Amino acid sequence: MNAMIRTITAVLLMTLSLAASAERVKDLATVLGVRENQLLGYGLVVGLDGSGDQTTQTPFTVQSTITMLAQMGVTLPPGTSLQLKNLAAVTVTASLPPFSRPGQTIDITVSSIGNAKSLRGGTLLMTPLKGADGQVYAMAQGNLLVSGAGAAAGGSKAQVNHLSVGRIPSGATVERSVPTALGQGEFVHLELINADFTTATRLADTINRDISPDSEIAQALDSRTVQVKAPGGSARVAFLSRIENLSLDAAAASAKVIINARTGSVVMNQKVTLNDCAVAHGNLTVVISADNAVSQPAPLSQGQTTPVSNASIEITAAPGNLLHLKQGVALGDVIKALNSIGATPQDMLAILQAMKSAGALRADLEVI
Repeated sequence: MNAMIRTITAVLLMTLSLAASAERVKDLATVLGVRENQLLGYGLVVGLDGSGDQTTQTPFTVQSTITMLAQMGVTLPPGTSLQLKNLAAVTVTASLPPFSRPGQTIDITVSSIGNAKSLRGGTLLMTPLKGADGQVYAMAQGNLLVSGAGAAAGGSKAQVNHLSVGRIPSGATVERSVPTALGQGEFVHLELINADFTTATRLADTINRDISPDSEIAQALDSRTVQVKAPGGSARVAFLSRIENLSLDAAAASAKVIINARTGSVVMNQKVTLNDCAVAHGNLTVVISADNAVSQPAPLSQGQTTPVSNASIEITAAPGNLLHLKQGVALGDVIKALNSIGATPQDMLAILQAMKSAGALRADLEVI
């Protein structure tokens, strides 16, 4: 009975571990052609409390105001000098979601392009939002929501956001839809977010196994695209719903080390081991080596000899300051050792770049 319980427990744990590592198709891939479209517009924000553009330095604000007044039937005498303090020229940006229809609303971001000190309390006047083709797809208008500086205890102030940028939730109304086709002809193409031949092959195999076990309807065209034969009409929506909820084990990502040169942050997406190397940088000396030995079995045990690699790290910063880490030379161990002796971000960056150039770092090195 105990043996059966242990067997069942092991099977359940294995199943849970596999389920935990599986990912949904909707998290790994998108449907070709189903995408957002960027919109851009130029407008005016009014109602500011003296924090608008200085018109002597932003003549385009005055020109825009005169044009707007002329469209409303207000004609100014020639040579009139406008001294505006409660008005600011802004750009309006938004993303038009796929399958948007006229009458729906979208969020917009309003940003000052002049020298306005703050957009707090302002109102965006009706602004057309255009796509890359020059067509108007939405109209924006509304009161801005701006997070700004607030007084704290003792009279101090804390800046929590830029005062020259604000948002208007549901601030634009869609006026024109973008035609979006679910596939080309009888096929739908799935695009992986991260190109990988192994993941593309597994995705095609999962679709064939779970959706159409009798015939192959999916095939991987390359490392990013999987072509799927899909039904037409409204049945295609239900078909894609089934596919995007399938689960599969994505291939392990390639080893990569990302370094932020400004903050000194080092991020690794998986454990990265190093080959034997020695690096000297300033007053730092890094030596990484492996001591290959053989483990002998006990007498009369009928065992076999097993090679054993005892790795070590030696990092010297100054006389009398030596760190020696035994077993498991991994990049994480090197970073910890460098941090413990006060190495600067520039030191770590130089050392890792030298290891990569020498072929000792088995990973892609990306500096941001």
